[in-house]
Amino acid sequence: MQAVRLIAVRHGETAWNADGRIQGQLDIGLNDTGLWQAQRLGRALSEETFHAVHTSDLLRAHQTAQALADVAALPVQGSMGLRERHLGDFQGRTVPEIEALWPDQYRAWRERVPDFAPSGGGESLLQFRDRVMATVSALASAQGQGQIAVVAHGGVMDILYRAATGQELQTPRTWTLANAAINRLLWTPDSLTLVGWADAQHLNRTARDDDSLS
Repeated sequence: MQAVRLIAVRHGETAWNADGRIQGQLDIGLNDTGLWQAQRLGRALSEETFHAVHTSDLLRAHQTAQALADVAALPVQGSMGLRERHLGDFQGRTVPEIEALWPDQYRAWRERVPDFAPSGGGESLLQFRDRVMATVSALASAQGQGQIAVVAHGGVMDILYRAATGQELQTPRTWTLANAAINRLLWTPDSLTLVGWADAQHLNRTARDDDSLS
């Protein structure tokens, strides 16, 4: 049976993470803290064997993946399928701004209504989940064995955690999605299994853990 080990990582911190501003699919790079986190991540995983390094094609994820790819001596392979959830008109706004401008949409978003999609071309949670899981399954299936890195976003990490633990999309989140933490999963054609989550021992100063879906 095919079995692929996944090391899944949320990108390092950005200025918008620090400010509480929703990024979604807007292309924001890492700040100085995020660049430091990426370098620490690379060092922490320098003795691991990787067969591929896959990343969202958005800059903040690509920069994080590059630090890992450098120590693994592998190219970074970008994928639009690993992008953060498209949050439409919410993107570029803070949470208080969203609540003030679109109170009904804000409630649906915060209540995690599965088929709710923000105005302005946003994705629903159902659409987002299907995209992420199809992408990760395709990448793992193509690899067939060994270990791959998947560097993406908080929302992507959340989808993977839910898939591996059987949590429903609308279940309130109680697990962390820290920047540059190491999350381990095992993929087979029939299942995704959680092996380890939110290992941040390599970060000796606090990594941000927010719910900004960035």
